[in-house]
Amino acid sequence: MESFNLWYGKHREACTCGSEHHLAVTERFEIGDEAFLLLRSFLSEKNYKNVLLVYDENTWEVAGAKVFSLLNGSGFHVKGSKIPANNQGDVIANEESIVHALLAASEETEVFIAVGAGTIHDITRFVSYKMGLPFISVPTAPSVDGFNSKGAPIVVRKKKVTFQTHAPVGLFADTKVLCNAPQEMVAAGFGDMLGKYTSLADWRFGHLTGGEPYCEAAAKMTEEALEACIGHARLIAEKNEKGIIELMNALIMSGLAMSLFGHSHPASGGEHHLSHYWEMKFLEEDRKQLLHGEKVGVSCALIADFYKEEKEKLLEASSEDAAKQIEKILAWIPEGNVLRKYLKQIGGSATLEDIGIEESLINESLASAHSIRDRKTMLRYLNESKMRTV
Repeated sequence: MESFNLWYGKHREACTCGSEHHLAVTERFEIGDEAFLLLRSFLSEKNYKNVLLVYDENTWEVAGAKVFSLLNGSGFHVKGSKIPANNQGDVIANEESIVHALLAASEETEVFIAVGAGTIHDITRFVSYKMGLPFISVPTAPSVDGFNSKGAPIVVRKKKVTFQTHAPVGLFADTKVLCNAPQEMVAAGFGDMLGKYTSLADWRFGHLTGGEPYCEAAAKMTEEALEACIGHARLIAEKNEKGIIELMNALIMSGLAMSLFGHSHPASGGEHHLSHYWEMKFLEEDRKQLLHGEKVGVSCALIADFYKEEKEKLLEASSEDAAKQIEKILAWIPEGNVLRKYLKQIGGSATLEDIGIEESLINESLASAHSIRDRKTMLRYLNESKMRTV
């Protein structure tokens, strides 16, 4: 939290949204070799004695068992909730998983601990919020920027719905666990950050042309996190400890920007809407899921090219002065091939073919994914302007 306060003190004058921001959310961020020992101390400081760990089969092996043994018998009463995988081997943040975690909780439960990546955090965040209890984040891979955000994307009847819940009271990440994460999960985290190119562009476009609320402080925070990732791409690709810490810090800063603004606008635009659309289509067809950041990185490259191809239509969105600003927004987004080069460098999927998105689904999602969220993205503008001319 101290690092955020230092950042905010430096940039708060840049904020023009007129809102008074309060971040009474995550009290502690610890990334290091002693993170789990510090977690135990934090629980003692907060006087949390009855703990519910939420994990899956894989995250139990890499961190859950260690956390459990460290806490159990040290004055804590620890219970576990192992979220089962579906018939495709995927753990999904859906109704079944939520009920599973709810049934594991009891009247004595005082705090939840999410041990895992994005899906485990979404389940834990939602259930703990509904029960009026805090939760603590224990990331097992630098794979997503939602560890410390308030949004919980939940699959309800095979449709992705994001609920505003709460952020963790603490985040404790063991660097050895993070560095040992599979390369594809590291690449997914990088892909999630790469998506900020188009999410920030969409947010600025929506503010300029549709009057959407905008906070320059949150935008600047997200942009700096993105730049840090790009600047350490080689070290991240090598899974060098410094690179992994830089990636994890960037993911945390992106989550803080969402918490600062109160919604996911800084970190989620048309690229996320495509990703969610593909995810729901895979669920409908009972296909094995892809990593969230893997989809976001590939969809960012796709939509970057799409926006640039449709530049003239986007320039028609407003006045002459606004058109000049839109040109700057579009120029800031790298070419799709540049984004794909970054993804390949990190060792992740880079093309639609890599992740098995067929041409029919590409066309369908480009035409319909904007309806997933009520956001005034460039994707929405292009589709709605097309409808007006029919």
